[in-house]
Amino acid sequence: MKIDLFNHVIPKACLDLLQANLSDQGLVKRMSNIRILWDIEARVEMLGQWPDLQQVLTLSNPPPEAFGDLAVEYARTANDAMAEICARWPQRFPAFVASLPWNDPATALTEMDRAVEKLGARGVQTFTNVNDRPLDEPEFFPILERAVNHHGLAVWMHPARNAGFSDYKTEPKSRYEIWQVMGWPYETTAAMSRLVFSGLLDRLPGLRVVTHHCGGMLPFFSGRAETLWAQIGSRTADEDYSALRDRYANESLLDMFRRFYGDTVLGGSTPALRCGLDFFGADHVVFASDCPFDPEGGPMFIREAIRSIEELGLSDADKEKIYAGNAMALLGLIPDKMP
Repeated sequence: MKIDLFNHVIPKACLDLLQANLSDQGLVKRMSNIRILWDIEARVEMLGQWPDLQQVLTLSNPPPEAFGDLAVEYARTANDAMAEICARWPQRFPAFVASLPWNDPATALTEMDRAVEKLGARGVQTFTNVNDRPLDEPEFFPILERAVNHHGLAVWMHPARNAGFSDYKTEPKSRYEIWQVMGWPYETTAAMSRLVFSGLLDRLPGLRVVTHHCGGMLPFFSGRAETLWAQIGSRTADEDYSALRDRYANESLLDMFRRFYGDTVLGGSTPALRCGLDFFGADHVVFASDCPFDPEGGPMFIREAIRSIEELGLSDADKEKIYAGNAMALLGLIPDKMP
């Protein structure tokens, strides 16, 4: 069995809302042109190539909070639709991850309870920022606390950055789609770092976060992170980081980052996956495809993710963890009761 833990849908009802209300026409164009993002019957047909593959559904970018006053409607519409997809094709889609209006924390709590208790959601999705605000701001803590301590859910974290986040202060926007191709891995790394250094992981020791793109930049730059953050504060004059420096002198900083999970969404790069696996370990790497955002509109990233895993020469036990075991643990699914 293979459980694709991080792929994306925009149910047709959500696509209609997106087309009518989103100002980012580049994103509207991108999402509208990928058929199996919203045509689920076409997706099921495509998935027929892999009889042993299941997908856990997550709502694609943009997040509900991008819709402002319509955020609650968009989240509810998405959760209702994903629950219906899972009910219609349980053999293909055994679970979905709830979307929430993070810009309205009180309503997000209500929608989380509804999605989990009435619709059967098995996780919660966030993006790396909430309309440019970091996840460690106090306003968002009750959402994470409810997910972890009340519902026992894991959190799926997707990067969020658009062309308006320029690469140079002298320019109004990022060019050549650098904001997405390279900006998203940085965005993920920054969000992970904020959760660690803010102490949020200490306050929520049960928090399990699945990071897209195998932890972004962190695995590749782990040596740099460890040695330079060991000197944290040496380059900063307007904040006192001495307490953080003292703390991590006695506790491995990288062990904090290894509490995250990394997925296999790396464009099929076997060396990159080896790097991520060496950092996180087989217990914290999960199979995922990013379907359908590949040049073929769906199958390529699935095929390449599988190939990259098979080329690593892993033991059967480690492959089972990556393909399905870790996912079932995160979802709280029992193997004998899988659809």
